[in-house]
Amino acid sequence: MAKQGSLSINSENLFPIIKKWLYSDHDIFIRELISNGCDAITKLKKLELMGEYTAPEDNKYQVKVIADSENKTLTFVDNGIGMTADEVEEYINQIAFSGAEAFIEKYKDKANDDQIIGHFGLGFYSAFMVADHVTIETLSYKDGAKAVKWDCDGGTEFTMDDSDKTERGTTITLYLNEDSLEFANEYRAREVLDKYCSFMPVEIFLENPNSEDKYETIDEADVLDTDTVIETIVEEAKTEEVENEDGTKEVKEISPAKNKAKILKRPVAVNDVNPLWNKHPNDCTKEEYIDFYRKVFNDFKEPLFWIHLNMDYPFNLKGILYFPKINTEYESVEGTIKLYNNQVFIADNIKEVIPEFLMLLKGVIDCPDLPLNVSRSALQNDGFVKKISDYITKKVADKLSGMCKTDRESYEKYWDDISPFIKYGCIRNEKFKEKISDYVLFKNIDDKYLTFKDALEENKEKHENTIFYVDDVNQQSQYINMFKEEGLDAVVLDHNIDTAFISMLEQGNEGVKFLRIDADVTDNFKEETSEDELKETNEKLSEIFKKALDNKDLVVKAEKLKNENISSMITMSEEGRRMKDMMKMYNLYGMDMPMKDQFTLILNANNSLVKYILDNPESDNSTLIAKQLFDLAMIQNKPLEPSEMTAFIERSNEILNLIAK
Repeated sequence: MAKQGSLSINSENLFPIIKKWLYSDHDIFIRELISNGCDAITKLKKLELMGEYTAPEDNKYQVKVIADSENKTLTFVDNGIGMTADEVEEYINQIAFSGAEAFIEKYKDKANDDQIIGHFGLGFYSAFMVADHVTIETLSYKDGAKAVKWDCDGGTEFTMDDSDKTERGTTITLYLNEDSLEFANEYRAREVLDKYCSFMPVEIFLENPNSEDKYETIDEADVLDTDTVIETIVEEAKTEEVENEDGTKEVKEISPAKNKAKILKRPVAVNDVNPLWNKHPNDCTKEEYIDFYRKVFNDFKEPLFWIHLNMDYPFNLKGILYFPKINTEYESVEGTIKLYNNQVFIADNIKEVIPEFLMLLKGVIDCPDLPLNVSRSALQNDGFVKKISDYITKKVADKLSGMCKTDRESYEKYWDDISPFIKYGCIRNEKFKEKISDYVLFKNIDDKYLTFKDALEENKEKHENTIFYVDDVNQQSQYINMFKEEGLDAVVLDHNIDTAFISMLEQGNEGVKFLRIDADVTDNFKEETSEDELKETNEKLSEIFKKALDNKDLVVKAEKLKNENISSMITMSEEGRRMKDMMKMYNLYGMDMPMKDQFTLILNANNSLVKYILDNPESDNSTLIAKQLFDLAMIQNKPLEPSEMTAFIERSNEILNLIAK
């Protein structure tokens, strides 16, 4: 006799909340229902392991998903532990009573709780986010058990009766509402399975009952009892004509005749039940790591290297973090770290677990011990999660420092690609900075890699506690050549994170300062002269150039440089330039009120062109040369604006015409 009743809800109005607001993403119901199926199979496996159940010889544990667009249904079938009528009453009709927790409590002394996915008892009800009507048919593994059918139309009323189901396990059928018919489409269902279920611990198969039959051809010897053979095909032997040593020719068989069988295409699981992160690092090959990376992240560039996390105590955590190769000129430095709980996908880039700076990497982390909330969409227990985050940080720092100490050549080869990750990590994470600071490298203008201490030593005799740097090797080539001529060194810092990074280093190392190579013309490049000696020259040049360039605010300074071939240069104070960069980065000034460049035009009083201007202040040629020297100095500092470049090219042609006359 059919039983009718009302669902026992532990909190008033809980059911509508489950249906509408428990999960932020409606497609997550597929994850929950498959998790329940995997959970049911895992329970039965444990009973089998403990001798409380014996599976048939042909038993193959699996979960099937049937997407039927014609009937607007989505069905989930597992051959796990099943339920009796009493268990349906307990686990389904009493919402929020956790079957997994009860099972673990009962068998806690006989088996560990690995792979028991469901901890909350609410996952099943996620079905009502997309379905107006849900049925369950289930048959328990227990001897003599009767099959049960449970039927609910989305309200708090249900019907429970006997079922004619004969196979062990549970079948859940969702009659989708009009807003959710997309999930009955095979391709949409596969998309969600790929998102949430790619690595679940039980094989998952997707079926479309409305699709045409598909076939494959295999060797007849490989045909299984369960295969449906459509036809047998005889593949003739393959031969080729070969020439013998005596010059005669004969036909030889290179492949024997074979009997092939055309069969209905065998189903292929949509998931990998043994993900690479579950293997011991010593058992994984380079090819496996690269294939896994390409499969998970659809990135066909080869990663630089990876870190395999494998920890059992004080918490269970496994995973693989990849350092991807990034073309920083065209790509944003943004990664994806997928978080799993017992091979069930939870979310991307959960900041509580993944240190912020490591979100620039790509990888997977599986932590069964994560204290998830009821919908598995957020974390609880901040202290425990912080320990996990700290462990991940430590492992990454250990890997990088170890590589620098034992394989410096490879570390240097990777440095240009991984430096943004490491520098960002130093800025954002104090513990990481403490562990890795001695292994931060700087590439100098001779392409040699130096540590922070080495970089300070390079210019120590001439500039105590100063590190000069270049942020555009091509643009600042004149300054680089000057440094090389004087035996001075500079490091290349050309990533947008470097401004913040060197500011951090200055704050943490008292007295140390970084100066861009064009911040000043130091005494190393100048002849010994007094200010009074150049005072008149400075005033005269300042007047000529302000008039020629029609810029009364122009700051001009005359110097006697050792290299007479250098005519003009631009210097900009480090503080002023950093302030401008910071304001630009944070958009602190609008397009209508740009911050003006605060620079100084350096003119070499030893240069013949500058001397010509001094000797011929009223000449039209002096005006022409003054404008050209200013633009030449600016080009070494930054690209000219379009109008400035046009004027520079026209003026260059004019000067060449004067020479040609």
